[in-house]
Amino acid sequence: MEISFSAADPLLQPLSLLALVFHQEATADDPTLAAADRALDGSLRRAILEERFRGRAGQTLLVHTQGRLAAERLMLIGLGKRSSSQPADMRPAAGRAARAAASVGASKGGLVLLPVAADPEDEPSFSDIQALAEGALLGAYRFDKYLSGDNRPPEPLAALLIFSRTAANNKYCAAAARTLARAQETARAVAMARDLVNEPAAVMTPTRMAETARELAHAAGLEFTVLGPTECRERGMGLFLAVSQGSDEEPRFIHLAWKPAAPRKRIVLVGKGVTFDSGGLSLKTNDGMLDMKVDMAGAAAVLSAIGAVAREKLPVEVHALAACTENMPSGRSYKLGDVLRSMAGKTVEINNTDAEGRLTLADALTYGLALKPDIVIDFATLTGACVVALGQHTAGVMSNNEALSVAWLNAARAAGEEMWPLPLPGRLSEQLKSEIADMKNTGERWGGALTAGHFLKEFVGETPWVHVDIAGPASADKEFGHIGKGGTGFAVASILRFIRDAAGGER
Repeated sequence: MEISFSAADPLLQPLSLLALVFHQEATADDPTLAAADRALDGSLRRAILEERFRGRAGQTLLVHTQGRLAAERLMLIGLGKRSSSQPADMRPAAGRAARAAASVGASKGGLVLLPVAADPEDEPSFSDIQALAEGALLGAYRFDKYLSGDNRPPEPLAALLIFSRTAANNKYCAAAARTLARAQETARAVAMARDLVNEPAAVMTPTRMAETARELAHAAGLEFTVLGPTECRERGMGLFLAVSQGSDEEPRFIHLAWKPAAPRKRIVLVGKGVTFDSGGLSLKTNDGMLDMKVDMAGAAAVLSAIGAVAREKLPVEVHALAACTENMPSGRSYKLGDVLRSMAGKTVEINNTDAEGRLTLADALTYGLALKPDIVIDFATLTGACVVALGQHTAGVMSNNEALSVAWLNAARAAGEEMWPLPLPGRLSEQLKSEIADMKNTGERWGGALTAGHFLKEFVGETPWVHVDIAGPASADKEFGHIGKGGTGFAVASILRFIRDAAGGER
């Protein structure tokens, strides 16, 4: 989709669909609304009254202009009360506009953020502009490569105009153009992560993940390293290899690196890359297995994000690590009661083969620490317990460094992704004690997300570290604003915001 910025009168532009986005506090006599209503002989006001449109968050109203406006259709989208909304709320609003446009076959659309007061100085902020652009781009996303004929959805919007009176100001316009470019990079990276997650597990195998990373490295100018079973064995990755041994698919350990001159920080991103999780010998149920191609969403996020970092040439050294494997049952599978030795030298007693993600992450974290990073952040669809605690839309965040945790959560908030801090109470770590090894891989049912965090903490030492459990929001079972069914690309936008901040802020 081509997105541009315009200072023109939105009501005079020949568009397939014009969306007016506003808070509940927007005045009834807003000039744009009033002019549209006059052109429609009062039918817009009548529709607002009849449909009880109040501008509540998520509320929409779509009317056909019958040729009385230059735009064929007019759409009203509510943001709720301004006092309780965030710039991030713009994303689902713009996503709804993009989806509505596609549903009616619209090719060119426009977005107007109406001011709360009739104030010529009340213009969209750059954060608003970026959120609107990202929302529209992601709302237009679709994964339809396996659909044919009438089952294919209509074409998405080809072009979008975001209107602002001050777009004619050269300085403002230049800054807005940079903002739009940043939004397009974010959406491109999120879409890549969605594509990786949405592919069937038979297609997106560990080998294909490595091939995709190689292609990304070539296109974006990244350093690329991939380790097969022999190389992983030589490095002592006993936990990672144990998970992989039940599958006919060979594992791949992927390392992408962006190394600019004079970097301001060195950040290691680790993503869980279990391309299909049957649970191993601790076999999942049929329903529990249906969505397990999503179990590599953490790896998809870090690989996609580092591509955007390289394309933007951010002055931060970034390493993306993904230990990619399947977790399958067979005569070769690792067993309950096994004692495994990690790359770090710690031994782990296995009491649940379906707690495999933390094993793969542990060796990946150890590999990452050898890079001597300033910060390590891991992303994983790790525990159902986190979904029970926080629901399907919110990631759990655990850390050994409060300042880093706050910085990460601030970046996530600005990126429009829901995350919530969780504690790591010392007493819970007692659940991981083993009589025959240094630790067990799971504790009791209660506090399962936190004991998983404790397990990972054992492998990071004093290095500032954040663990992000994305088990809930990594996929969606229904549409919401800019998020469609399937893989969501969750955490990519937060990663990019965090690294942009580390590079000196959103410029």
